[in-house]
Amino acid sequence: MSKACFSALLSVCMIAFTAPTFAQTQPARVGALTCNTGPRVGLLVGSRQNIRCVFQASADGHRYNYTGRIGRIGLDVGVTGGGRLLWGVFAPTSHIGRGALRGTYVGASGNASFGVGLGANVLVGGSNRTISLQPLSVEGHVGVNLAVGVARLTLQ
Repeated sequence: MSKACFSALLSVCMIAFTAPTFAQTQPARVGALTCNTGPRVGLLVGSRQNIRCVFQASADGHRYNYTGRIGRIGLDVGVTGGGRLLWGVFAPTSHIGRGALRGTYVGASGNASFGVGLGANVLVGGSNRTISLQPLSVEGHVGVNLAVGVARLTLQ
């Protein structure tokens, strides 16, 4: 077999085997998750707080309620009076129904406040780790606090 034929055959095989990769879809934004948090006391190496959340689907506007807990491990010093977390929700399919966000999410977390404060959390998890709460959550709260570490969010 000539080098030209061999190269052509190799190119066709490479395209055939990589075509399914091109067909895979990137996760799409499927809605928004808004969570209200309770008061939190940083215990130097971590904290925990209960949350109540509402997911609003982009496709049909349906709203689904969740409860859960968010915990942080790392440097966490101070006291906050509760606040609100907002996430864009990304998933491999646009059909997100009741209970689809149940599960555990893990990722990086950080916030700071002196009076009014802001924070950010990037979390991945849920159904077989296919749902992302990103790109960043925006966290608003009132208190005096500094927290940097790993966050774990559990939704029920």
